[in-house]
Amino acid sequence: MCGIVGVLGKSDVVPSLVSGLRRLEYRGYDSAGIATLASSGLERRRAQGKLKNLEAVLEAAPLNALAGIGHTRWATHGIPNETNAHPHMTTRLALVHNGIIENYQELSEELKDRGYVFESETDTEVAAWLITSFIDDGKTPAEAIAASLKKFQGAFSLAVIFGGEDNLMIGARRGAPLAVGWGDGEMFLGSDALALAPLTNRISYLEEDDWVVLNREGATFYDRRGAEVEREIKQTKLTGALIGKGNHRHFMMKEIVEQPAVIGETLNSFFNPKSRTITLPDLPFDWNDLTKITIVACGTSYYAGMVAKYWFEKLANLPVEVDIASEFRYRSMPLPKGGLALFISQSGETADTLAALRYAKEQGQHIASIINVEESSMGRESDLVFHTQAGPEIGVASTKAFTCQLVTLACIAIHAGKMRKTLSPVEEAELCQSLTEVPARAAEILANDESIRELAAKIFEARDILYIGRGPGYPIAMEGALKLKELSYIHAEGYAAGELKHGPIALIDDTVPVIVVAPTDHFFEKTASNMQEVMARNAQVIFMSDAEGMQKLGDRALGSIEIPTVNPFVAPILYAIPVQILAYHVAVLKGTDVDQPRNLAKSVTVE
Repeated sequence: MCGIVGVLGKSDVVPSLVSGLRRLEYRGYDSAGIATLASSGLERRRAQGKLKNLEAVLEAAPLNALAGIGHTRWATHGIPNETNAHPHMTTRLALVHNGIIENYQELSEELKDRGYVFESETDTEVAAWLITSFIDDGKTPAEAIAASLKKFQGAFSLAVIFGGEDNLMIGARRGAPLAVGWGDGEMFLGSDALALAPLTNRISYLEEDDWVVLNREGATFYDRRGAEVEREIKQTKLTGALIGKGNHRHFMMKEIVEQPAVIGETLNSFFNPKSRTITLPDLPFDWNDLTKITIVACGTSYYAGMVAKYWFEKLANLPVEVDIASEFRYRSMPLPKGGLALFISQSGETADTLAALRYAKEQGQHIASIINVEESSMGRESDLVFHTQAGPEIGVASTKAFTCQLVTLACIAIHAGKMRKTLSPVEEAELCQSLTEVPARAAEILANDESIRELAAKIFEARDILYIGRGPGYPIAMEGALKLKELSYIHAEGYAAGELKHGPIALIDDTVPVIVVAPTDHFFEKTASNMQEVMARNAQVIFMSDAEGMQKLGDRALGSIEIPTVNPFVAPILYAIPVQILAYHVAVLKGTDVDQPRNLAKSVTVE
């Protein structure tokens, strides 16, 4: 989940490296650094913390060169400090790395026995010295990379420049993304196309176990056997404009506010307003042949899959199993022949989800992915891609990507019900109509920002907060708890409301706020009963419901958030928004870093 950028340029590359790192800072901000190659040799600047610290270092000690690599780090091996920051340099080269070299301890012992000395605590430095050792043995840089790749175990991408080789850069990937950018007399490397967008719109993606040799005239790609291969040059749709916050204090609030628009864009990509039906791309399977859907995801995307389970089972009478990606492939799970495996990821690069996808593919599943980045590994490896139209999401805590995932899943579930004849045309039209109302209703929720901020002031000093819900409200409760803990560092948990009396109710006292997610669906009366149970134990309840729910219980709570009345089918999409806003305002009051919470990064590219 670190970010890599490299430039072989025609003029000073340092501004381009810093610009690329700024666009990659969502991947990690524990430290940052760049290394350049000029006539004086390899030079390096590094700084602990965010990119602005590196910029200050460069202002005090400038670099100027025609070749360089840069890195923004999310720490895996070794604490975040300058010594462990990338690039790592040896007597021969400078290297940046995303991922984990799993056998680094074994390799380090071999290298120490040969007299190589390590300065850092990182697996990356081991990779740098291993490549160096092969060069010391007389191999060319390309031969040294090829030999090293055979010894590395793990998932990684890397970029390397070599002393005395001012027209050479080598990159490699295994399990972590890496892209080549094509320029006019200059070439680029980056963790994703977003980093390279200001520099070029012509991109080639390395495939699994590829490595690439770049000079200013072009690139030569090699596969895992060392055979030269061709990789297609694609025109990326990304623009060079650096994404800004607009008038908002944080990216997260900007992205929350964008939800009515991007939900509408996502819906428009599936909804045919003339026929009032859902239209999907050509499918590589028949819905009526499926006996089960397997949904796999991580974090917030996992909660989207949990909501979808209710939808598919109710609307299409189709059993669904939802699995956490990091657990899925280790269970040796039997999958039905010709089944559908559906993967959800904002970035399309989530390492655990990508590994699960490959496992499912080996098991003969139809592979479909819901992603927000078309130009991603999951997109390229899927049989079918559903692209959410959320646009770039910079805040680490997912907001608009989540609601767009839910809209996409709702559309797929409606289509499945129609094709399996478990939904009548009238029912399909009714559900589609309810989806078309979501953007306007979402805008109404955003208009209540001030009242939600006032509620945040009532709970931000709590040490523990519980969220409860039933049915599709249960995953939203879990998502609300996740948002709160990752942004404000308050301990929060989401529970199925009916499970409270099986243990968690022991946590309740007058210091514990309880957020109740309670649309007036057929679960409402049961949820209301559970709310009464926690209120009887002096819990501070914040009640989220519609006008009917407010009339019944709103005056009994510490505070309430009224949600527009909608078809219960789309309620999870709307109820996701106030839990995002509440978490945001609590975090602001606590003074945490909203867009870049501690220990987290946007794209999780290591298992």
